[in-house]
Amino acid sequence: MIVEDWKRGVGLESGDQELDSQNLDGSVQRTIVVGDLHGCYDELIDLLVKLDFGLQDRVVAVGDLIVKGPKNREVLDLFISDRRFSSVLGNHDRDLLQLWAGENLKFTKAQQEAARELEFDRGKYFSYLSSLPLSIDLGSHLVVHAGLRPGIPVLQQEADDLLELRTLGRKKRTSRKGIPWYEVYAGEQTVLFGHWPAMEPRNAPHAIGLDTGCVYGNRLTAYMVETDQLVSVPARSIYRKGSRAFTSRPVTAELPAADQRTNPKPLSPGSTKSIHAGRPVL
Repeated sequence: MIVEDWKRGVGLESGDQELDSQNLDGSVQRTIVVGDLHGCYDELIDLLVKLDFGLQDRVVAVGDLIVKGPKNREVLDLFISDRRFSSVLGNHDRDLLQLWAGENLKFTKAQQEAARELEFDRGKYFSYLSSLPLSIDLGSHLVVHAGLRPGIPVLQQEADDLLELRTLGRKKRTSRKGIPWYEVYAGEQTVLFGHWPAMEPRNAPHAIGLDTGCVYGNRLTAYMVETDQLVSVPARSIYRKGSRAFTSRPVTAELPAADQRTNPKPLSPGSTKSIHAGRPVL
C-alpha cells in the first residue's frame, strides 16, 4: 500500500476534519510514545506505516515537535487536527513561544527559521504550543521532555528541569558531565523522555530516553507502552549537524530485564489516564 492510500485509510489525509473522540470507542489499543520529532514529519509517517497505525491507537510525543527539521508546519497541523496525537512541551517549543511573545532572549538560527515558517498562522500554532502540558501521566509510565529530580513529585518539579535537565550535581541542569538523572531516579512510574540525543535509546531500570537523533540523520524511535518494545525507522536525511557524528544504524539496545523494571500499576477502565492492552509489534 502506498503512503497516501494508507494515510487516507487512517484519517491522516490533508484536509480531514478533526477526529471525534467517539471514534475511539472508549478504548486505546496501543500507546506509541515517540521521541523528539524536530519537524521530521516524513519519518513520523514512516514510523506509523511500519506500525500499521490504526484508528484506536494513539501517539504521545516527548516534546520538541518543531525546530531544526524541514516540516514543522506539517507536524503541528497533524497534532492539532487529530485527537489521537498529543505531546508534552519541549524546550524548543517553549523557546518559540518566547520568541513570538517578544521576550528579550537569544534565539538560535533554527528557532528563527521555524518562526518564519510558521508565521503565516502564528495564532493557531501559538495557541496549540501554549496548551501543551509539562507531563502526561499514562498510569504505569510518565512522559516528560527532559527529566526530573529524583524524590520530588512531578507536580512539584521545576518547569526548567522538566524541559532541560540532563545531569545532577552540576551548576547547570543542561550539563552533560554530571550524573544522568535517570541513573538515580527510582520512582514507581517508568519515565519516558527525550531531549538528550544518542545513537540508541537511553535505558535505565526506571526510565527510557527516546531521542535517537532523527533530525541529525540517525533514527526516529518509539516505545510501545503495552508491550514494552522499541521500534524505529531511519532518518531520510541529515537535516541538521549535531554536536557529535550520527550515522544511521538500527536501534539494537535492549530494555532492562523485566525483574529490573518498574511493575506497571493496574489501570482503571474508563479513566482519562487509562491505557489498554493491545496487539504486539510484529
